[in-house]
Amino acid sequence: MEVKLWNDKREREMYENFAELYAIIKATEKLEKAYVRDIISSSEYETECQKLIAHFKTLATTLKDTVPSIERFADTYKMECPAAINRLVISGVPATVEHRAAAAASASTSAAIVAECVQNFITAMDSLKLNMKAVDEVYPLLSDLSASLNKLSILPPDYEGKTKMKEWISKLSKMGAADELTAQQVRQLGFDLESSYNSFMAALPNTGN
Repeated sequence: MEVKLWNDKREREMYENFAELYAIIKATEKLEKAYVRDIISSSEYETECQKLIAHFKTLATTLKDTVPSIERFADTYKMECPAAINRLVISGVPATVEHRAAAAASASTSAAIVAECVQNFITAMDSLKLNMKAVDEVYPLLSDLSASLNKLSILPPDYEGKTKMKEWISKLSKMGAADELTAQQVRQLGFDLESSYNSFMAALPNTGN
């Protein structure tokens, strides 16, 4: 006796779509594991992953009324495919694309912090040239400079600028707000700022000189 899984053409099409959705999720799970284990190259992974994501999006749109939740679909059929659900439903892009985006964001953030450091260096050096030597004038500038330097992770651990700024901030914090730096201190601070700025520029990657 033949047992029918569907009663009409529409129901048959629904079950065929279910089977295709099941296959896409399983294939994506296998692909994610293969990529993590270095079984396939990044380029092969990305090409295949983009195909699966494209097919998934098309099918998910078709099934949006009958399968409102992909996670529930996976649970119903006991699929246990967390990597696939993350890639298809949550991320929507291959892991390689995610990594490139993260790297670009990191580089963009670093560039902004470098610009901030340069600006703070120039402001501090210019303030001394403008004869600003009171503690309450100099301290905030050095504090801003130190804070921006500490945000930049690409500087080497032994970068002298951080140490020198910390020493100057410590020295100024022990003085009164109205106290002024002596001519010798102004000269030394100017030298330390110039030296730290030059070593800062030299420490940046791909600066060319």
